[in-house]
Amino acid sequence: MLNYFAACPRGLEALLREELSALGAANVKETIAGVSFAGDTETGIRICLETRFATRVLLALGTFYAGDDINFYNGAYSLRYEEYFDNQTTIAVDFNGSNQFIRNTQYGAVRVKDAICDRFSRQTGFRPNVDRENPDVRINAHLDKKNNVTVSIDLSGESLHRRDYRARAGAAPLKENLAQAIIVRSGYVTGNAVDPMCGSGTLLIEACMKAADMAPGLLRRRYGFAGLRNFDASLLARLKAEARERAAAGKKRLLEAGIRFRGFDSDPEVVARARDNIAKAGLTDLIQVDVCDIRSLRNPFPEAEPGVLFCNPPYGERLGNFAELLELYTSLGNKIRSEFPGWRAGIISSSQDLLSCLRLRAERTYRLFNGAIPCELRTFAIRREEPIQENGEKGENGKNGEPDKLPEQAPDEAALKTPEKAPGELSRESPDSGEKAIIAADFANRLRKNLKRLSKWARREGLEAYRIYDADLPDYAAAIDLYGNYVLVQEYQAPKTIPVNVAHRRLLNMIAAVAEVLDIPGENIVLKVRERKKGDSQYEKLSETKRTLLIREYGCCFIVNLWDYLDTGLFLDHRLARRMVGEMSPGRDVLNVFAYTGSASVYAAVNGARSVTTVDMSRTYLNWARENMKANGVKNPRNQFVQADCLKWIKTCGDRFDLIFADPPTFSNSRRMEESFDVQRDHADLLRDLKRLLKPHGVIIFSNNKRNFHLDTAAVAALGLTFEDVSLKTLPEDFSRNKKIHCCFVLREAAPGDSAPAGKTGVPSGASASQNREEPA
Repeated sequence: MLNYFAACPRGLEALLREELSALGAANVKETIAGVSFAGDTETGIRICLETRFATRVLLALGTFYAGDDINFYNGAYSLRYEEYFDNQTTIAVDFNGSNQFIRNTQYGAVRVKDAICDRFSRQTGFRPNVDRENPDVRINAHLDKKNNVTVSIDLSGESLHRRDYRARAGAAPLKENLAQAIIVRSGYVTGNAVDPMCGSGTLLIEACMKAADMAPGLLRRRYGFAGLRNFDASLLARLKAEARERAAAGKKRLLEAGIRFRGFDSDPEVVARARDNIAKAGLTDLIQVDVCDIRSLRNPFPEAEPGVLFCNPPYGERLGNFAELLELYTSLGNKIRSEFPGWRAGIISSSQDLLSCLRLRAERTYRLFNGAIPCELRTFAIRREEPIQENGEKGENGKNGEPDKLPEQAPDEAALKTPEKAPGELSRESPDSGEKAIIAADFANRLRKNLKRLSKWARREGLEAYRIYDADLPDYAAAIDLYGNYVLVQEYQAPKTIPVNVAHRRLLNMIAAVAEVLDIPGENIVLKVRERKKGDSQYEKLSETKRTLLIREYGCCFIVNLWDYLDTGLFLDHRLARRMVGEMSPGRDVLNVFAYTGSASVYAAVNGARSVTTVDMSRTYLNWARENMKANGVKNPRNQFVQADCLKWIKTCGDRFDLIFADPPTFSNSRRMEESFDVQRDHADLLRDLKRLLKPHGVIIFSNNKRNFHLDTAAVAALGLTFEDVSLKTLPEDFSRNKKIHCCFVLREAAPGDSAPAGKTGVPSGASASQNREEPA
């Protein structure tokens, strides 16, 4: 009897153990990422041909102790390689493991290679050549934690998960042995099967091969054992002939029984790729794939016995953004409930959040690995009256591919107290009623009401970007802004009194409801989380997409970026303040300091300012301001863009201006500033420096987003300025719920005998969601 080891991905060990026993292996023992077994030469070759779960089959040559370099070399040298190949054979050595003297796998591989070549040199006078890419024989050496090294010959050649039917792979191909695990764990043995997001067709092909009893290795052209000196080609030919007979009989049986496999994908190019793979596998009579979006999916076997649906939808590490995927999984769950009652289903994903959006009760959960990505496979029995799960409730949590009866987490207290419908959560519409599930019903109703009112107002005003929701309901704490055909969802950090799982569930429900109410694809929903930032972390980029939109506002155009920064490049609550700048600008020299992306500068320029000087410390934002000017066709040679520390610049600037707009950050401690800036503490000094830059009869418009800001009226009077609080006048309709979203003051040089207007003494104003401005380099 020869000793073998069959390697497999983690989570597939139990399946592989059962398979090897069925294929006639002896002494089968499961271990981590593989199964050891014993058998003769035919058993080893048969398993290479028939296994659906193994990645490699290794024939063990021997095991030795390798506590030091001498023992390591001598042990490798002592094995009888010449019984399996000669000095004309090309070899490669793979090594895994390390200890105190074998610090890296390359060293271990080289020492084993040296021992093999030295043995042949001393016995025959010639040594085998090394071919790392395509050797005749591949040697595998494994060092365990007890310093024992097992040297084996890899009988597989290429990894056994490669069945040689892939004409073309997709963008995120599923390995065939993992596909088999999904199929088996989903409960499939035979019968009709559907993959609603089939990609390159792997799940369908593997399911069909299983049902037809088609050996996975039947199409492979080469195995590692073919390079061994004792290889019996007639044995492989006999085993393949037997496998072909079984496959032909199996396909005939499926055809006569009317069993079929149907796949769908929204991408015509992907469907064409799947058809090529199906044709190469010889299964076109049994498998059909068509172009179909998940939202248009219908059960292709409405009159037949229920079958099995399995799916490997996109997830975070693969394709798509989270909001898009959330909507996709929600749609998938809805379709499974409405179109496939009585069926079984298996869905794999790396994201528990996305799986929870299916809103199906899982029977079992298995922990698997898609390459290095830990995933969960959840299996479902779709009842005729499948209830919609309100909190994405999980089934049993699997460990190493096996189910575990411990729940992942206890239900929250509210769910325990409210067995009916929890307030604000998913409604219990019957899936058979033909109606869609209403997610976060009270939030959806409020959003729909706001949208109806504000969309009419925005059209009248000529606005393409506006806020439609701002934490109107305390359970759904987020700001939601429309930007043309895109929506930005900014979740406010939940208070510590709200359990993390509850806050997270509400966020998922909120995003799903946004997609439903706005009838907008998930790919057009951008999600951000707003929280207090400290130090330079508030200036960090969130992403590097460089995607932008052009948004129109009161006849002006602005470039916004919803993806790369916490703020988008346009503060929506300052819309009326910048329009006021424009109205006061004709024929005037205008200064926009702390300019951000220069939106106020644009208003000044398009309304006929004599000149506009735009100052900001960020080169990125100044370039953005230049692009905003270009987008509005502004070509005034007197306009200037100045990159500088604004506080230092206004102290040294020698120019004078008719109108100054200053919208400083609430707080800044940028490393490029000599001192920190606090708008409450330092605004009097700032106004003093700005007044120095005013021409006679000039005007300062001063705004900020400091919560509970108080204007230092005594300091203003001492500067010889009068002021008017225009905070409410500059409050847009879409921000009317929050009277303290920002504060804004118009300051003018006082005429002799003037004083601050009565009642204009710095009413406290609140903070917007954008009070900490980002300042990239």
